[in-house]
Order: sequence, then structure tokens, then C-alpha cells
Amino acid sequence: MRLIVGYGFMEHGVSKLMHGPEHFVAMLGAIGVPAPEFMAWLTIIVELAGGLAVLLGAAVPLASVPMAAVLLVAIFTVHLPNGFSSIKLQSVTATGAHFGQPGYETDLLYLAGLAALVLGGSGPLALDRAGRRTLGR
Repeated sequence: MRLIVGYGFMEHGVSKLMHGPEHFVAMLGAIGVPAPEFMAWLTIIVELAGGLAVLLGAAVPLASVPMAAVLLVAIFTVHLPNGFSSIKLQSVTATGAHFGQPGYETDLLYLAGLAALVLGGSGPLALDRAGRRTLGR
């Protein structure tokens, strides 16, 4: 679970950087997010740092709070109007499949993954657990 959730968040952060953060800033501005440049960079940092923390199993409950906030903002500002399903096949042509805008399904799955990690623990190979073993806890 940690590997999927952590990598997924990091992939989204890296994607925003690789496509140019200014495009994400413009998107946030277009949907009316206040202070879009600050919020864009905050989101990218949460996705990268939070994703890495979850991937490594380090401070997962702490990292999960801003990560959950990012998901909730995405649900209510972008995905909710598109309905539940994240896959909306519109057509298949000679150039390939064409999809509509994704709904909030994937965001809910990430929230469920974070909740499972917080409630069930990060697992035996987590840095948090390794730290407790070396401290004798």
C-alpha cells in the first residue's frame, strides 16, 4: 500500500515539475484558487515530500494530513463536477481511445489508502518501525 500511494503522489508532483509548474499555476488561477503560485508550489512539495515519506514509511500519520488536504481540494475544486468514475471512455478511433474528464474515484482510493496506512500502520519494512527497533521500543 505504501509503495502505491507514495509513488503515486510523487509521480503527480514530478509530472507537475516536468510539464512546467507555470502550467499548474495557470490551471489553479483559472479555477479561482487564491494565491495560485503559492498553492501550486505547496501542492508540489506536499506531493513530493509526502509521497516520499509514505514510500519510506516515515512519519506517515503526519505526512497524511497535508496529503489528504490536497486530495480533498482536488475533489471539490476539480473532480466532483465530473462524477465518480475516473475512466470515462468517450470513443475509440484509429488514433486510439479518447477519454473524458476524470471524476473523484481515484482521489477517494488515495484517501482510503492513506487512512489504511494511518490506522493499520506502515508495515514491517517502514523506517518508523526500524527506528522503534533500534531505540528498543
